[in-house]
This record gives sequence, C-alpha cells and structure tokens, in this order.
Amino acid sequence: MKRRAFLKNGALASISLPFVQNGFSMQAIAKELFSVPKSAEDKVLVLIRMNGGNDGLNMVFPRDQYAELVVQRANMLVPENSILPLTNTVGLHPKMTGMQTLFNEGKLSIIQNVGYPEPNRSHFRSMDIWTTGSLDINQTSGWLGRYFESTYPNFPDAYPNVDYPDPFAISMGSEVSATCQGLVGNFSHALSDPFSSSSLPLTPVVNDGTYYGSQIEYISTLINQTNEYGQQINSAAVAGNSLSNLYDPQNPLAVQLKYVAQMISGGLKTKVYILNVNGFDTHDAQVDALDFKEGVHANLLQRISDAVRAFQHDLQLLGLEQRVAGLTFSEFGRQIASNGSMGTDHGDAAPLILFGSCISSGIIGTNPQIPNQINSQAGIPMEIDFRDVYASLLKDWFEVDPNQIQGLFEQNISYLDLLQGCTNSITQQETFSAQKALVFPNPSLSKHQLRFNSAGAHYEIFLVDQQGKVMAKVLDSFVQAGVFNQSFEVSLLPQGSYYYLLKSAAHQELVAFQKI
Repeated sequence: MKRRAFLKNGALASISLPFVQNGFSMQAIAKELFSVPKSAEDKVLVLIRMNGGNDGLNMVFPRDQYAELVVQRANMLVPENSILPLTNTVGLHPKMTGMQTLFNEGKLSIIQNVGYPEPNRSHFRSMDIWTTGSLDINQTSGWLGRYFESTYPNFPDAYPNVDYPDPFAISMGSEVSATCQGLVGNFSHALSDPFSSSSLPLTPVVNDGTYYGSQIEYISTLINQTNEYGQQINSAAVAGNSLSNLYDPQNPLAVQLKYVAQMISGGLKTKVYILNVNGFDTHDAQVDALDFKEGVHANLLQRISDAVRAFQHDLQLLGLEQRVAGLTFSEFGRQIASNGSMGTDHGDAAPLILFGSCISSGIIGTNPQIPNQINSQAGIPMEIDFRDVYASLLKDWFEVDPNQIQGLFEQNISYLDLLQGCTNSITQQETFSAQKALVFPNPSLSKHQLRFNSAGAHYEIFLVDQQGKVMAKVLDSFVQAGVFNQSFEVSLLPQGSYYYLLKSAAHQELVAFQKI
C-alpha cells in the first residue's frame, strides 16, 4: 500500500489488536505489530558493480609507497601532488573529489585488499565467484538469493502478497542480477526507468498437468509478478522526491541513483538495489598520454564518485541517510606493474568503497605493499575475504542471525566492524519528550492535525478503529528531528472513536480522537 493517501489506497488491514477498557494494551500491540525490528526492516543496501576489473592502485593510492609505484608505473602514474589526501598514507584519484568530501564528512570508508583465495583472473569465473559468494564451481545461487530464499520461502509463487507487495531487489538495467538468484527464481526485478513501466501481455493459463503446462504456468507467474511489481515501482517513483542539485543528467549512474532515491522516498520497500558501470577492463590507454590524471579510468572514477556524492546528498536532504548504505565492488583488481600500452592487466585483490552515514568511516585494512621488484604479472594479495564483507553487511545492516549467515557461505566467516555510525538504542537514536502526541481539533469534522515530537527516527503511523482493527497505514517514513505536524483528511470516516498508533524503533504511543 502506498503512503500518499489516507483511506483511498485499497483494502484495509486485517490485524486485530486486543481492546482494553479506555484504550489498548501496548504490550499486545508490540507483540502483534513490532515483532520485526524496524531498524532492520527498513534498511536498504545499494551495490555498485564496476564491470571489467577495477585498477585499485589508480583509485586508492598508498601514499607512503609512491616511490615504489613510480618504479612499477612510470608510464601512467598520476603526479603525487595531485592525489587527494584522505590520511597521511592513503589518497584518492584526483577526479574523486565527491568521495573525498564524503570521507571528510565521515560517510565513506575504504576496505583495502579485498579478494578471495587462489584468485581466478577470468572475468566470467571471477564474477561468478563474487555474485555467488562461493568458490564452488557448481554453486548457481547468488549470496543474496540464498539469504532471500531462507527468509522469504515459496518465491516466486507466493509473491507479491499483502505483506510483501514490492520487489525484494531491483537491478537497474535490462537484466536481473545473478547476486539475487535463488533456487527457483531471481529475487531481483530488472528496471531501466521507474516512470515508464509498462505491463506485459498476459493470457490466462491453465496447467494441464504436463511438463509444458507447468512451464507455461511458471512463465505466467513471472509475467504477473513483473506487472504487479512494475505498478508498485511506478507508484513509489511518482510519490517520491529528489532534492539534491548535484546530479549530473549526463552521468548514467547519477540518473539511476536519483531514481533509487525517488523510489525509496516514495515508500518502496525494496531492500537491495544493484547498479552496473561498464568499462573497467583497461588493458590499454587507461590514462591520457599527455596528462596521466585524465583518461578512460579517470572518467569512470569521476562518474562513480560524483554520482555517489549526489546520492548521499539527496538522502541527507530527504531524511533517509540512516536507512541506506552502499558498496562498490569489481571482479578483481589489476596487476601492480603497468603494461607497455599505458594500461594494466588482470590482477587479484583491490579496494572496496563503503558509503553511508552509518558506516565505520576510515581505512579498514592495511595499505597494499609495493616492492621495488616484483614477480612478473604479480597482483595485490588478498588481506580481506570479500565474503567476510558480505557477511558483515548481513549481520550488522540487515541484522541477520550469525548462525543463518554462516549457513550461506562455505568458509568460516570472520566479521568486520563495517557499520558503527548509527544505533537503535533509545538513548542515542531518539529521546522522546514528555509531551504526548496531540490531535487537534478534537473532535474533528473533516480535517485535523497530528502533532508529536521526534529527535529523528523512522515512523509508522496506523489508523485504528475502536475495536482494535488497523484500518490503514497513514505514514511510513523518516521524521526529522523536531515537531512533526501533519494534516489528515477524515471526512470519509464514519462518526465514532478512533486512534493513531505511532511506532518507531524506540517509541510507541496511542492517541485517541473523535470523528463527528
């Protein structure tokens, strides 16, 4: 159900709450409505895939080893004085001013030397490993697909439904992501433009019990699911907003991230968004021959840096920063030494970039070591297993039980402290004032105001009738710190007693009003 209207958005919920004299049992309400922590339920993860094998040494520079880089990359190394400093020993490519700003704001971290044991330098095999989260060549499901499979069974047959009307993941582009591949179906919905979704033709199908009939029925299920998800996405995009003026309309990634911000702000409950940037297979002409700060790779890095900066700015203006975290990744890094074509060849480990307002900002891991002399075709060795990064995001961002997480991966997981910037405790997330929520005028004839105080949190507000039945959800969004004051139209309500049920991760309250 979309969040734009009051009672005009479809069927009423069927959740019943025990009635107590002169009010409701808040313990019963908590049991019925608050069993799933909102802190995890509303979290969104954005994955940006850098297709082709990103040259981490031309993105994140070990400044303390610049002299060694000169030996290995004299024909393409950017000038030392142009590197954007993050710390005394780490810097970014000069085109990445947007990400430098985020780092200085405490909203970006670098995870150094990420890879996997016995690295494979084939694009196809290595990306299979990254998307499945497994070194098993027979593994066909994605790491997020397995998580969704264990959490939301019977997909795709039973979805969408009343409880889960929105896609679990969205792949921006024309193809679904292998990262979200489950045992039967893919949990991601391919999307190019949320404002121009169209329905696929659907002919009623009757399964005649044959293999052909079952396959046609399955295809029909997917078409119906695609159409329903498309309607949900379009409604959210229309209801959503974008406030940042930093998006470059000529930057495809920026356009896609703007769409993501609009869908999130419009109430879409999708948990994962996957975006792709092509062009990182830079075997030759990686840099401009006349200016090593410029070139193909520099343009790609700027595209990602500027887009992520605009997206984070938008989330801040929309009051959504604490709900969204993002991660960049590529199938492998490049070799330490450049080749004779002013490019780099397939390598091994590389840095990942984690962004958001709830992350452990800083440098995670040590700088890669660059010797004066290296073995032919040597890459950066792995320090951090990428599966530990995935597992840590599941544990700390989506609050998945570690026992469940371990079952998704083949190796023993070592967790990293990636997310420490936000907390869900009452004392640190939200201190509610002693003043109670207020409806005025009360009694109400056609319109009234709901007012309450918030120190900044995500709220759900339900309309509840006198028998304790939830009639509608009238708000589902982050509420900025301060006095919340919103007008609601109640002229369509029959005369009688009603309640607003306010719920955040740290506070719940029931406020009564009369409709006359």
